[in-house]
Amino acid sequence: MPTVKIFFVTDLHGSEICWKKFLNAGAFYKADVVILGGDVTGKAMVPIVQHADGSWEASLQDHRDTLQTEAELQDFETRVMNRGYYPIRVSDEEYRAMQDDADLVDKRFKEVMLDGTARWLDMAEDKLAGKGIRVIACPANDDMFEIDDQLAHASLVETGDEDHPIDLDGFTMVSMGWTNPTPWHTFREEEEPELAVRIQRALKAVEDPSTTIFNFHAPPYGSKLDNAPALNEDLTYKSGGQALRPVGSTSVRDAVKTFQPLLSLHGHIHESKGAARIGSTLALNPGSSYEEGILQAAVVNIDTKKRKVKNYQLVNG
Repeated sequence: MPTVKIFFVTDLHGSEICWKKFLNAGAFYKADVVILGGDVTGKAMVPIVQHADGSWEASLQDHRDTLQTEAELQDFETRVMNRGYYPIRVSDEEYRAMQDDADLVDKRFKEVMLDGTARWLDMAEDKLAGKGIRVIACPANDDMFEIDDQLAHASLVETGDEDHPIDLDGFTMVSMGWTNPTPWHTFREEEEPELAVRIQRALKAVEDPSTTIFNFHAPPYGSKLDNAPALNEDLTYKSGGQALRPVGSTSVRDAVKTFQPLLSLHGHIHESKGAARIGSTLALNPGSSYEEGILQAAVVNIDTKKRKVKNYQLVNG
């Protein structure tokens, strides 16, 4: 085919409405492949506690709800999932036990996270089987390692990591979900020297920059695709969030500068939607507004004969 059209998103963090929009986007934009570049899963659970009188109580965004009917429960659960959290129904006794036992919370979180990921994979199968649109979802720093096997064994959704490059109609996408350290000490973080080693190992799978696409979750340091609010030591915002500083990866920056891939796709820093040229490489970060249910994306057309990006657009909806 003369062009390959990519629809790229990142940092959905469990937002069910954004996942549904992602699955619908391939047909809407006539994309050949839709890619979720990293941070697939949600970060927290929202307990819905049943009281002795049969009513339920839960809190979302500091607003407490009392729920009486199954319809009210389901509506609340939908709102929770759309914001990227996992609703769980628990008794008063279960809730008290979880408050006193961090291991119990961790076990329950892993269960609902895996259930949620399995549901998403089933949704993709139901929506896109036989449609001719490839679906790729890659884990990144905020994703527990437990989802890797789920993604690797999915029937429709493909996954990629640093050890498994993906062929996209003659172009090779190399993925890297690991990032430089963050203040939150997430699951896939390395100091820059170790991250550089990971990147170099991953790049052994490719030789031709003109047919290589980076899907590196961390944006290049100092690219303006990595500007985030500066934080105080207690992780509160400096200057009310108005003071920005680069927080991307120097290892990623060096890899892009040295290898000069055709295209470099990034995420991780939700506030830094934009495009940058790093030498001859086009680097993109579509940003993320997953909690608002807004899907931010990059639509990229690649000319397969000329081996260049024909055009791109940053979109949201």
